[in-house]
Amino acid sequence: MLKRPYLIAFTSVLLVVLSGFCLPRNTTSQIKLALRDFFLPILGLVHSTETVLSKGRDSIIPRSVLLSRMRELLAQNQELTLHMMQSTQLWQENQRLREALDWAPKSPWTLKPANVILRDPASWWRTIQIDLGTMDGVRTNMPVLTDAGLIGKIEQVGRRSSLVLLIGDPQCPVSASVKKNSTSELAAYGMIKGSSAHILDPSLVRLTMVDRQTRVEPGDAVETSGLGPVFPKGIPIGRIIDTNTANFGPLYEAQITLAANLRKLESVWVLFP
Repeated sequence: MLKRPYLIAFTSVLLVVLSGFCLPRNTTSQIKLALRDFFLPILGLVHSTETVLSKGRDSIIPRSVLLSRMRELLAQNQELTLHMMQSTQLWQENQRLREALDWAPKSPWTLKPANVILRDPASWWRTIQIDLGTMDGVRTNMPVLTDAGLIGKIEQVGRRSSLVLLIGDPQCPVSASVKKNSTSELAAYGMIKGSSAHILDPSLVRLTMVDRQTRVEPGDAVETSGLGPVFPKGIPIGRIIDTNTANFGPLYEAQITLAANLRKLESVWVLFP
């Protein structure tokens, strides 16, 4: 029973083959072409499937390898971020030094750069600590400034650090001179002292002991006069923003806005004699 279907199939194939030999050559070519057109898409599909499966096998990466690569990329990203932050800080420091050096050579002073390393919350607007000390030749009463102007003087000195008393503190008076904004001529002398407004706004100080016979106006420049033993002549201090002539007597006061920003002190300069 089982052999009969096979026998029929074998006989049919044999007859087809024998008839193929008996057919004309053109007819045989057409049959071959028809068979090829019939089986070619199937063969192409099989080949494409094998290619896709081969590429799929090549693209499959174990999860552990992917996690390892991800950790490496995260570490590289963090490292690059830190390098970028450091580069930004170096660029900012370089800009500050360039600005300071562009201003400093205008005078014959000897300046040494220092970094602010500490600010005491109890005396935030009165003192700062810098990273220069006796090992660097720093002594008490040396002026301290930024590229914008005066900020104070050295009050205490350690081996590797020093305490700077900021301008506006009662213990840091500064002899000052006023120059007219229009002509740069000397207009008056006075003494820089702190004020009650300085507690709320550290950019404001008072110019006291101004002779009433002289006249100063808002916008006039204020700088060190050189008359005292601590500060040499010509260090910028600030500008007059208001005058107080209500009180009677030979002297009056003026309010000064400081040139240096005491809120943002990162690097400063110590002036050596």
